[in-house]
Amino acid sequence: MSYANVGGLSLYVEEHGSGPGEPLVLLHGGFGAGETFAPVLPALSERRRVFLVDLQGHGRTADIDRPLRPELMADDIAALIQHLGLARADVLGYSVGADVALRTAIQHPDRVRRLVTVSTPARRDGWFPEVVAQMDQMTAAAAEPMKQSPLYELYARLAPRVRDWPVLVAKLAEMKQQDYDWTSDIAKITAPVLLVYADADAVQPAHMVEFFTLLGGAQQDPGWDASARPASRLAILPDATHYDILISPLLPGAVLPFLDAPDAATA
Repeated sequence: MSYANVGGLSLYVEEHGSGPGEPLVLLHGGFGAGETFAPVLPALSERRRVFLVDLQGHGRTADIDRPLRPELMADDIAALIQHLGLARADVLGYSVGADVALRTAIQHPDRVRRLVTVSTPARRDGWFPEVVAQMDQMTAAAAEPMKQSPLYELYARLAPRVRDWPVLVAKLAEMKQQDYDWTSDIAKITAPVLLVYADADAVQPAHMVEFFTLLGGAQQDPGWDASARPASRLAILPDATHYDILISPLLPGAVLPFLDAPDAATA
């Protein structure tokens, strides 16, 4: 357990595992913390060094005077990879963390070897309309009733300044109400990408396929020898939703073969 001073933040980081595989950075969802990856951490850390990160204002990382934005937190993660003495790392993010992971690969392609995004779209209207409506209705006033939720229990147990809970709620609400469309930026990603979704996700299935198409997938039959198969992958996990996909026993089985596959340059 340690803190890394990057981007004006004292960013909380935990390292697990010591296997020979490529280092892996895990980024949690909104209102979460690195420890929310506990269900899949044993499998992921068995063969590699895994770094659990608490993003700005989450978990054990105190907030600073700047808005929550995936683009800013992506700069934090790129700086963290450098701070850890790594030339590059694999990066896996879930929900808000997937947004940060995606922006890291877009803004700092030299720092990301392989990218896994779990349960997030490439643009805001990729969510189901009712999800967007819920984001639009969220305000700082939700902070008090949310104190009855497991999200607050996690925050209250870990946060260095528990009084900042209303600030986190307000900042996340403001962030999730920002319109965005990153589809034109996908071409800047040089890493192979694995898109992971639940079969009952909050992201529209048509957008899942569209996102995969932007990465070179779903273009043609790969051929009997798979010579035309794209470098990126799409995985849809059965019997899962946006809210419980991290506890799916199928998640490590989808992620590890992708991360362990040889790079095209060395295959």
